[in-house]
Amino acid sequence: MQIHYELLFLKTNKYMTNNQKISKVFGFGVTALALAMVIAPSISSALTLTRQLQIGKSGADVTALQTFLAQDRVIYPQGKVTGYFGFLTKSAVSNFQDRNNLTADGISGARTNAVINFQMSNGIGNANGLDIDAPIISSIGVNTSMNTANVAWYTSENATGVVYYSTSPIMLTEGDYSATVTGQATMTDNTMRTSQNVALQGLQSNTTYYYSIYTTDSRGNVTITWPSTFRTN
Repeated sequence: MQIHYELLFLKTNKYMTNNQKISKVFGFGVTALALAMVIAPSISSALTLTRQLQIGKSGADVTALQTFLAQDRVIYPQGKVTGYFGFLTKSAVSNFQDRNNLTADGISGARTNAVINFQMSNGIGNANGLDIDAPIISSIGVNTSMNTANVAWYTSENATGVVYYSTSPIMLTEGDYSATVTGQATMTDNTMRTSQNVALQGLQSNTTYYYSIYTTDSRGNVTITWPSTFRTN
């Protein structure tokens, strides 16, 4: 069975600057958080912004907004694409508004959305030509037995992969340009590839496990899936 999950995108890139630190902890233990969709970080497939985005908002449209803003390091030097509208995103929106002669309040409302939608649809952005796109994870599949589980997935570009797993809810701690994930870790290997397969050994039978996939491309761009669950036989 192939399952698609909503993704949490965290970008890490050596061109980013360390102007401000965010430390935000996410705890997930509910299977319903795994949505039947994939958020693609590329501008070509970005969503049209239709609602007001501000501090505390989250979702695919926030991801699209952050991805667009991250293409210009002057506007958004941290370049974080997390799907959560925090203070760094507010500052980036304010910078964008100031450049485009809009009210610089850091809220992406109707007028700001219209300008951003126009620029996204016309491919405006990423003047530096840097690779800021995190790998897109798709076709996640989990096969289980009594004491093992096999987690497989594909990425849109060559990347390494790690599966974090635990009998307790997975916690994601967001740092400057990376994230810390709790639980045991099993890595595919050090080879960059688009097809990933991780075997988890020594599991308890008839037990629910929480897991998260962490992939990194050659430029250090990172994608982390929302924690989900599987159950051994």
